Amino acid sequence: MITAYCSGSKPLELPDLSAIDRLPDDAVWIDMVDPSREEEANIERLLGLEVPTREDMKDIEPSSRLYIEDGSVFLTASLLCKADTSLPMLTDVAFILAGPRLITIRYAQPKSFALFIAALQRIPQDRRTGVALLAKLLETIVDRTAEVLEQTVAGVDILSVHVFGDRVKKVRRPGNYLEEKLKDIARYHRTLSKIRDSLSSLSRLLTFLQAIPAMQQDHEARDLCRNVSRDVQSLSEHASFVAGNITFLLDASLGLINIEQNAIIKIFSIASVVFLPPTLVASVYGMNFEHMPELHFAFGYPASLLLMVVSAIVPFFFFRWKGWL
Repeated sequence: MITAYCSGSKPLELPDLSAIDRLPDDAVWIDMVDPSREEEANIERLLGLEVPTREDMKDIEPSSRLYIEDGSVFLTASLLCKADTSLPMLTDVAFILAGPRLITIRYAQPKSFALFIAALQRIPQDRRTGVALLAKLLETIVDRTAEVLEQTVAGVDILSVHVFGDRVKKVRRPGNYLEEKLKDIARYHRTLSKIRDSLSSLSRLLTFLQAIPAMQQDHEARDLCRNVSRDVQSLSEHASFVAGNITFLLDASLGLINIEQNAIIKIFSIASVVFLPPTLVASVYGMNFEHMPELHFAFGYPASLLLMVVSAIVPFFFFRWKGWL
């Protein structure tokens, strides 16, 4: 789907580009969502430039993602998508500055684009140029990334409370409680890794964007890009700090799992030692030798039971006294 956003009118969907010879003169933003090869060819015909394909946007080399060709600026960034789900992902989005127009090519629906489109009408008409819209769009993208990072931090804090628990109440937790929390830790780690990759991509894009002549001529857009670049830098540092917290939380969870497993093994070990003396007594008096005076003792059976109980109680209290239980 291709939508044209004009400076002084409502968005205009362009379902059939082959039937027109030129784009609207006041179209300042052409948004291409999951375009077909035919739609790409029609846009190339109307704009007189070659747009990057989906395969082109997957290149990781900076020279393939950030370049100027025939006076048009081509930028590609990896943006966070599906951040509100259990499986966040990155999607590559291309930004093209072709004269006064901004062209975006995307194959997903990042929430930042929906937020920007909703706020587009609040931008004054005299500020609806390709450079200004790109700066505003990047600001919205970074704000959305900051919101996702804030939600991740809040989730990690709550998860930390759940992992370490309230030691005052001493509530017994289910056996697989910490194992389930490891899945949550992995989910937050995946989200944070996607955030850091996206911020790194945006940082390179903003550094390149601030040096182009069109941005240098628009002082307001240039200042906005500079502020957004500083925000990206601070968010990257904060994301690194949160990554350290998640690593600590992972190590602590694994350590607590080992402690619980060791406690279970210790209980079994002590139980086997406690029941070893009664087993020895029962084994002795269970032997079928002919000459065993105790077999003819009238109180032999209760005495042997008492001896087994005493031999089990004595090690138990000894372990308690040593602090092993």
